[in-house]
Amino acid sequence: EDLQKRLEVHQPILTNTDLEKVRRIEYRSEGAFRTKTLNMCYAANLGAAGMEGALAELCHKAEEAVLAGNNILILSDRALNADNIAIPALLATSAVHHHLIRKGLRTKSGLVVETGEAREVQHFCLLAGYGAEAINPYLAFDTLSAIRLPEEISQEEVEKRYIKAVNKGILKVMSKMGISTYQSYCGAQIFDALGLSDEFLEAYFTGTKCKTSGVGLAEIAEETVRRHSVAFGNAPLYRNALDVGGEFAYRLRGENHIWTAETISKLQHATRSNNRALYDEFAREINEQNERLLTLRGLFDFKFAEIPLSEVEPASEIVKRFATGAMSFGSISYETHTTLAIAMNRLGGKSNTGEGGEESERFKPLPNGDSKRSAIKQVASGRFGVTTEYLVNADDIQIKIAQG
Repeated sequence: EDLQKRLEVHQPILTNTDLEKVRRIEYRSEGAFRTKTLNMCYAANLGAAGMEGALAELCHKAEEAVLAGNNILILSDRALNADNIAIPALLATSAVHHHLIRKGLRTKSGLVVETGEAREVQHFCLLAGYGAEAINPYLAFDTLSAIRLPEEISQEEVEKRYIKAVNKGILKVMSKMGISTYQSYCGAQIFDALGLSDEFLEAYFTGTKCKTSGVGLAEIAEETVRRHSVAFGNAPLYRNALDVGGEFAYRLRGENHIWTAETISKLQHATRSNNRALYDEFAREINEQNERLLTLRGLFDFKFAEIPLSEVEPASEIVKRFATGAMSFGSISYETHTTLAIAMNRLGGKSNTGEGGEESERFKPLPNGDSKRSAIKQVASGRFGVTTEYLVNADDIQIKIAQG
């Protein structure tokens, strides 16, 4: 009988050796697994205009490979050189992932990405979120190999430490979303996009939402070509070095940062010496940065409404609509919990018990007229102490059906 075999990896980061094992697995698994390597690169002389066709061809080849019985696809940009431009790894991965879903073939194959682009934790998370079951960051390993001191540490140990660090990072990102296994994270695409056009997302990152719209394939291809020509061109500046980048630390020739040595020192001086003029200088710098397209809010202008003040409710009425967030007193202490309740009751707003509930002694008003009673009572699944007395002492009842 034909038993279905499964290939399991303990963690998703493959060393070069691991990847070669996957590539040749057909011979070790009596043909149960067949691996096909697909090239993510296309001819450099096609320029930016060539990327759309290259993506379509990559997706078509992936579909053909699965139909031909290959159950592991390796997307590789190793062929990148002066004559070949690599499609950005995330774009290629997501495009293939969604194409196979549309063709009803995605469950028939695993996706492995062999890329020089992935180096930081978020890169691995994005590749995983858009379908990569395993990733081989060969350039990261090559870089570590070049900087290690052979007398101090072996290549195997360096790779082991890097993989351990990346895995810890991925687990941390996953746990922030309340996800506990890589299998659940893989292909879940729980990301919002910033600055990408709706048509582009629909085509290659189907289902991802973007509040701002923005660039499409043309601009991304243009940036890719520009990076490629800098890497393989003859500019003396780039002959032995890369751009400083400067995403993580402020660098003169790097990315713009809102917090620079200048803005920080101005703010510190202004606050320590209570100097209004210095503060205004600091504020002006921050506001000007806004207009240099550094932040989303810098792209907005206020649209002032012409409403006569006589039509605006007094603050004492507006605050009656206020409600605190649900915070259990176990998490913020009895003192804080009751103080919030008293404050909201004085305002006429509502405080929320959270799922920890509250003691019945708080239902009785205090001698001075204050009340510690929270107007909103939470009932969570399996919450203890939900008595009729608890429920009748509520203005709103919130029933919590899920968490995380």
